Amino acid sequence: MMEFFNDYIWPLLVIVLQSVVLLVALLLVTAYVLYADRKIWAAVQIRRGPNVVGPWGLLQSFADLIKFAVKEPIIPAGANKGVYLLAPVVTAVLALSAWAVIPVHKAFDNPDADSWVIADINVGILYIFAISSLMVYGVIMAGWSSNSKYPFLAALRSAAQMVSYEVSIGFVIITVLLVAGSLNLTQIVEAQNGKYGMFGWYWLPLFPMFVIFFVSALAETNRPPFDLVEAESELVAGFAVEYSSTPFLLFFLGEYIAILTMCAMATILFLGGWLPPFPVAPFTWIQGLIWFTLKAFFMFFMFAMVKAIVPRYRYDQLMRLGWKVFLPASLAMVVIVAGVLQYTGLAP
Repeated sequence: MMEFFNDYIWPLLVIVLQSVVLLVALLLVTAYVLYADRKIWAAVQIRRGPNVVGPWGLLQSFADLIKFAVKEPIIPAGANKGVYLLAPVVTAVLALSAWAVIPVHKAFDNPDADSWVIADINVGILYIFAISSLMVYGVIMAGWSSNSKYPFLAALRSAAQMVSYEVSIGFVIITVLLVAGSLNLTQIVEAQNGKYGMFGWYWLPLFPMFVIFFVSALAETNRPPFDLVEAESELVAGFAVEYSSTPFLLFFLGEYIAILTMCAMATILFLGGWLPPFPVAPFTWIQGLIWFTLKAFFMFFMFAMVKAIVPRYRYDQLMRLGWKVFLPASLAMVVIVAGVLQYTGLAP
């Protein structure tokens, strides 16, 4: 009986506990990332932003949560009720589940130490790619089940947009895999660990791909200037126009968790994950988790600044950028990187 407990029940309890801790941390981080987004936007426009609820407005996100939770969810009479309510759940669950394979910390001085991750699987990057591909289903389900023209148009837009930019993200990931020689996210970070510190991370040798990944991540997560899915002037509020209360909150949560996922992926693939900028004191005194968090927040700051200063694209411009610029450029970079690695003998 004890063997059964030790072999099956105890590992399951540990995974459940780790998952709960991760989810709580993610939800708290999301609350303050949303606050930061609004504050950065306000600063660019020389406004104050949220500053009433709590000191400096720090509790604004929690006030919004309570407001959403106590409102009555209104379901349109003509909607397909089952699919209508399932869509936001699918969006939120998929967004959260992507974090199961993202490593956030590992001791610098101990190569044998385990990284802080729930599932350190060898195909972690494929898992993330699969989850991000499935995210489009939540949007399509919401648009179709609402039984209204605006949400349906927005869902079709979103499907085309997400699929278009997933292609270029896929090629970006392939170039990183060619250089790192592994699909495991922990090993991709460790492959960037060299004596040159931040100048040995992949943002420098693969800089064009870093730019393509950043812009594609904006389009993939429906962030401005690619927020054509919920372009207010054209489609009211896009696929979520018929949603209110908690179902809308789940869409909102899914969108911000997906943004955090993309920030974490950029950190792991290009910015050395939890590695310090230079492998010398005092940089090595700071824990890897703190470096990872700072880099991810830097990427989010870039997301927020783009939202504040870049005007929205037209839909044809968005598609042209994805298919006629990013796709050929990323495909060419895959060939160039593979050729350089092959002929210089640098391939891992």
